[in-house]
Amino acid sequence: MITLALVALLLGSCQSQSHYQMRGVVLNTVDLSTVDWAKKAHEAGINTIGTHMYPGEVVEFLQTEKGKQFMADCRRYGIEVEHQLHSMAELLPRELFAEDSTMFRMDEEGKRVGDWNCCVASEKALEIIAQNAIKYAKLLPSTNHRYYFWLDDGKPTCLCPKCRELLPSEQALLIENRIIRALREIDPEAKLAHLSYANSIEAPRKVKPEEGIFLEFAPIMRSWEKPLADTSAEDRGMSHADNLKYLKQNLEVFSAEDAVVLEYWLDVSLFSGWKKPAVKLPWRRDVFLSDIDTYAKLGIRNITSFAVYMDSDYFEAYPEAEYLKEYADGLKEYKTQK
Repeated sequence: MITLALVALLLGSCQSQSHYQMRGVVLNTVDLSTVDWAKKAHEAGINTIGTHMYPGEVVEFLQTEKGKQFMADCRRYGIEVEHQLHSMAELLPRELFAEDSTMFRMDEEGKRVGDWNCCVASEKALEIIAQNAIKYAKLLPSTNHRYYFWLDDGKPTCLCPKCRELLPSEQALLIENRIIRALREIDPEAKLAHLSYANSIEAPRKVKPEEGIFLEFAPIMRSWEKPLADTSAEDRGMSHADNLKYLKQNLEVFSAEDAVVLEYWLDVSLFSGWKKPAVKLPWRRDVFLSDIDTYAKLGIRNITSFAVYMDSDYFEAYPEAEYLKEYADGLKEYKTQK
């Protein structure tokens, strides 16, 4: 017989559950090879680690003894491992330009160039990309079925007559739609990120996401001295008001329930200007707490942050890392506002 006390206990348990399902960090192979990040994440309460930056280098790391130990420790601690990767140069190798330049983008002068991304009107290019995505998905299986094969980092997309009317986000989504169909041949539960970031931040309209595509929103053009809720703030040429506008537009296309926000609160590499020696992280707990409230009110339930450059040299120079627990606790303790 269920007593009123038991009902109250069960209801209280449900109400106390955290809004946020994912409490993640994204780290490069130097970070992972020089610091016991599985243990550090476990102690802080972080439940997901994303490897970074290119497929080949992550494959190489995971084949080392340190890489194998990292994966084993993550399994022991119950930490999910996924791979957040700038991928196009390896999904469509640049040396193929000499074989067939039509697979590669056209620049503003009408020339085919083999530098960045691809021509999404090329069926041959999309097939090669999809097959290489399968190859790397097998070499880098995701423990949570989420995969991340990003375009080249903020680089130009194709301007050929067939592609020029498509936004960078729409060209990306055409590629992602092809990749998810391929991934589901080997992992029926596969989900693939659509990265909304830099030149692809605008929501796609002409191309619709296929089943399994989820939004990953990475607001690199913002200030971290002020919360997103301060809509007058701006940095790198974009206001917080515009960041939120683009996020809301993307959430009209993609499900908020599955969306991932990839933030930079912990990203030592960004605050160091992507140059070493690294500076001390300018952690702003007040900004972070305000931001996760903003994201939660939009229905976001999955949060991760770059934490690149947090390697052995960084922790030797700056051993205090209370921000990791404050980050994980903030996400864990955030409750849905009624």
